[in-house]
Amino acid sequence: MSKEYGLSIWGEDNFIIDNDTINVNYGSKPSLLEITQDIRDMGYRGPILLRLPHLAKKQLQRLFGEFDRACREFGYSGKFKAVFPLKVNQYPEFVDAVTTLGKEYNYGLEAGSKAELIIAMAKTPIGSPITVNGFKDKEMIALCFIAAKSGHDITVTIEGINELVTILEVFKEFNHDNTHAISPKIGMRIRLHSSGIGTWAKSGGYSSKFGLTSTELLEAYEMLKREKLLDRLAMIHFHIGSQMSEIGPLKKALREAGNIYAELKKRGAANLNAINIGGGLAVEYSQHIPNESRNYSIKEFANDVVFLMQEISRSKGVKEPDIFTESGRFVASSHAVLIAPVLELFSQEYHERSLRLKEKNPPLIQELFDLYRAINKNNAREYLHDALDHMESLLTLFDLGYIDLEDRSNTEILVHLIVKRAIELLGKNGTKELKRLQNRIQEKYLVNFSIFQSLPDFWGLGQNFPIMPIHKLSTKPTRSASIWDITCDSDGEIAFNPSSPLLLHDIDVEEEEYFLGFFLVGAYQEVLGMRHNLFTHPTEAVVVFDDNGEYHIKNIIEAQNLIDVLDDLDYDTGSIDKKLKSIIEDSHLIDDAEKQELLGKLYLYLSENSYLKTILSLDAKMKKGSKR
Repeated sequence: MSKEYGLSIWGEDNFIIDNDTINVNYGSKPSLLEITQDIRDMGYRGPILLRLPHLAKKQLQRLFGEFDRACREFGYSGKFKAVFPLKVNQYPEFVDAVTTLGKEYNYGLEAGSKAELIIAMAKTPIGSPITVNGFKDKEMIALCFIAAKSGHDITVTIEGINELVTILEVFKEFNHDNTHAISPKIGMRIRLHSSGIGTWAKSGGYSSKFGLTSTELLEAYEMLKREKLLDRLAMIHFHIGSQMSEIGPLKKALREAGNIYAELKKRGAANLNAINIGGGLAVEYSQHIPNESRNYSIKEFANDVVFLMQEISRSKGVKEPDIFTESGRFVASSHAVLIAPVLELFSQEYHERSLRLKEKNPPLIQELFDLYRAINKNNAREYLHDALDHMESLLTLFDLGYIDLEDRSNTEILVHLIVKRAIELLGKNGTKELKRLQNRIQEKYLVNFSIFQSLPDFWGLGQNFPIMPIHKLSTKPTRSASIWDITCDSDGEIAFNPSSPLLLHDIDVEEEEYFLGFFLVGAYQEVLGMRHNLFTHPTEAVVVFDDNGEYHIKNIIEAQNLIDVLDDLDYDTGSIDKKLKSIIEDSHLIDDAEKQELLGKLYLYLSENSYLKTILSLDAKMKKGSKR
C-alpha cells in the first residue's frame, strides 16, 4: 500500500494528505492529528470518535442533487423524497445534526421500533415524511395514529395481513366520526422475486423476512377497498439489501416493483403515488483498486431509478410515482472517524539491539550476520534465499542439541531482519515468495480500542474499513501490519491480508505517539457495538466549522467510567462501593494512613473509563526528548 492508503478510492475528496498528515478537506483544512491533540490536551485519553456533520450534509446534497438533476433531464413528473433509517445511527448527536441539516430538503426519518418511532415523532419537522417499517403491534400502530393526528406526514408500511387487520381496528378506535377521519397513510411492502447480492441478499427474494406475496397483496387491496380505506394506500415499498455492490439486481427489482405499482394504480388505487426503493446505496470501503466493492456511481443510481420508473409508468399509462429512498449508510458512514493510539509493537523484539551475539558464534549464525550487514538491492534475492536455508539448518541443529537458546534467538532475529530488509529493497520487484513472507514478519500493533465496540461489522460480517495512520505520511510505510485491540479475545484482531495489505510505520512508542484512523464508521457501528470486556463507547466529539472556516470542538461526551458501566448492567454499585471500601478498611496488612491512600486511588480509578492510558502526551514526550 502506498502512502496514500487508497484515499482516492474511498475518500470522496473528504480528506486530503498534506505532506505529513491527513487533513479534513473543508474550511481551514485542519489535520486530524491537530484535532486529536486538541482533545487530548483537554485531558481525554483512549480512542476518540470524531463526528464531522458537514460530511453528512455533503451526502444529502449529493443524494438530492443527483435525483433532482435526473428528474429534470428525463422530464420526470414525480418528486424525489428521502428518509433516514434510524437503525443506521440512533445516537442523538448524529440524529440532531442530520434532521437540522435535512430541513432544506424536507428530509425525514424512518422507524422500525417503538423507541425509534418516538424519536421520529419528536425529531422530524412537521411536513417532512416519516415511514414506519418492521413488525408492529397494536400499540406501535396506535403511536402512528397519534403522529398523524399531531400533523405528521407518516406512512405505515404493512409487513403482513394481520398488521392491516390491526390498522383497521385502530382506525375505528381513533376515528368514531369517519367524516373527519385522520389516519396515517398506508404502505405495502412487497416480497419481490428479485434479490440483491452479498451479505444482505436475503433482504429480497421469496424467502425474505418481510413483505407481502402477490396473493397477500391482492387480499390487502380488497380488504382496504371493502373497508372504504383504499384512499389511504399511498406507497409501495421494497428493499433488496444493504450495501448493494452491483446495480444489476436493483434494476431488476425496480422493473418488478414498478409493474406492481402500475397494476395497483390501474386497478383503482387512485392515491397510490409513491414507490419506496428502500436503502442499499453502497459505500466504497476498499483501499485497493482490485478489491473495489461498488460498480456504479450515485449518478448512475439516480439515472437508472428515474428512467425505469418513467419507462414503466408511460408504458402502463399511469402517473409517475414519487420516489422515496432510505439510504442511511450512504448518508451516515463518512461523517465519523475513529482515532486510536498505538500502545505497543509486539514484534519489536526483532531488532538488532535484541541480538545476543557471542565472541565466538556458530559459523551459520556468523554467516547470517554477515548477510544482514552486506545485503543490498543487487543481492537481496540471493541473500534472502541463503538466509532461509541457514535458518532451516540452524533450527535442526537446535533440535539436535548442537546450538543453545541464545543461538536460536539470534537466528530468528537475523532472518527476520534480512527478510524485512529484502522486502524494502526489492519493493515492487518482489516475488510472490516475498509477498508470502510479509505475513511471516508482520508487526503486531496493539491499538487502544475494542473491535467489538467500534468495528462490530468487521468482527461479525468481515466488513473491512479504511485504516491509515493520521500522520507520518511523508514517510513510506514499510511494516506489514496486523492490528490487535485491547480486549481479552483472540478475535479482537485485524489480521494482515496479503491481498489487501496494510503497511504501517516502524515506530518506537516509548519515544513518540502513533495514531491510526478508522474511517467510514458512522453507519451501524455505534449502535451495534458490544461491551465485550465492558469496554464502552469511546469518547466522542463534534467538529464544526464557522463561517471563516475555522474548526471548533463541541459536545464532547466522555466514555463511561467504570461505575457507570456496571450500573448500566444493573449491578448494585452502591453495594460494590461499600464492599470495596470495607475490604480495604478491614485489611490487617496495612496501616490507617495507607488505607486512606488506597481508598483515594481506588475512587480515582473508578471515575476513569476502561480504555488504557498512555503514560505521556505527545507534547510531554517531545519535551522529555529535548532534555536528553
